[in-house]
Amino acid sequence: MTPQNLDAAATESLLAFWRDAGVDACFGDAPVDRTHVEPPPAVKAVAKATAAVTPLVDAADAISQARRLAAGAETLEALGQAIAKFEGCPLRGLGARQSVFARGNPEAEVMLIGEGPGGEEDARGQPFVGKAGQLLDRMLAEAGLEGRVFITNTVFWRPPGNRTPTPAEQAVCAPFVERAFALLKPKAVLLVGAAASKAVLGVDEGIMKLRGQWREWRLPEGGVSAPALPTLHPAFLLRQPMAKRQAWADVLSLAARLDEGGDH
Repeated sequence: MTPQNLDAAATESLLAFWRDAGVDACFGDAPVDRTHVEPPPAVKAVAKATAAVTPLVDAADAISQARRLAAGAETLEALGQAIAKFEGCPLRGLGARQSVFARGNPEAEVMLIGEGPGGEEDARGQPFVGKAGQLLDRMLAEAGLEGRVFITNTVFWRPPGNRTPTPAEQAVCAPFVERAFALLKPKAVLLVGAAASKAVLGVDEGIMKLRGQWREWRLPEGGVSAPALPTLHPAFLLRQPMAKRQAWADVLSLAARLDEGGDH
C-alpha cells in the first residue's frame, strides 16, 4: 500500500470515528461538514431510487394507528404480531423482507434498544444477529447478563442501504417500543448507539457525551420508568476496537446496577 493510500485510509477512519461520536459542527469562515464522505455513485443511485418510491404516509395517521395497535397488545408476542401487520412505517415499502421485532427473554431485567435491522437481521427476522450482534452477545455473556436481556430496535424494518433511520421513521415506531417497555417493565434499559439514545431520551447530544451517563426513561402515561444507559454501538466497536474499553465499562456498570437492586 502506498503512503497516499495509507493517508486516505487513516482519514476515512478518522471521519467515521467523528461521525459516530456525534461531531456535527465546526468553526470557520463558513459552515463545513467535515464528517461527510461523498458516497459512491452506485450508492447515490440507490438512495435516489428508493426516495422516488417512498410511499406517501400521513405521519399523524400512522402514529395514531401504531398507538391503537400497540395499546391492544397484552403480551410481547401479541405486540410482535401487531407490528407485523402495521403498514404505517414508510420503511416497510423500501425493500425490507419482513418486520424484525425482538429476541431474548420476555421476562428480562434489561431492555436493550438498538437502531434498526441490517441485512442479516432482515433475512433472519431477529435483531442483532450479524457480526455486531455476535460481539454484543459476547460482551453481555462475559458480564453475566446472558439470558437477562430483551433486545429490540427503534424501527422494525431495514432502512435501505443500512442507513440510520430518520426521526420520522422512529416516531412512527415509537408507540410499539414504548408498549414493549410498558409490558416488560425492565429494571434497566441499555440504549445502543446514538440513534437509539437520541430517540428514546429525546436529546440531541453526541453519543460520546451521552455514553456511560445514567438517565431516566419515563413514559408519559402508566407510570412506567427505568434507568437508561446509553453506550456505543457494537458496529462502531468493530470499526474502532480501541473504543471497546468504554463500552465494556458501560456494560459492567449495567451489571453492577442490576446486582445492587436497580432502584428506579
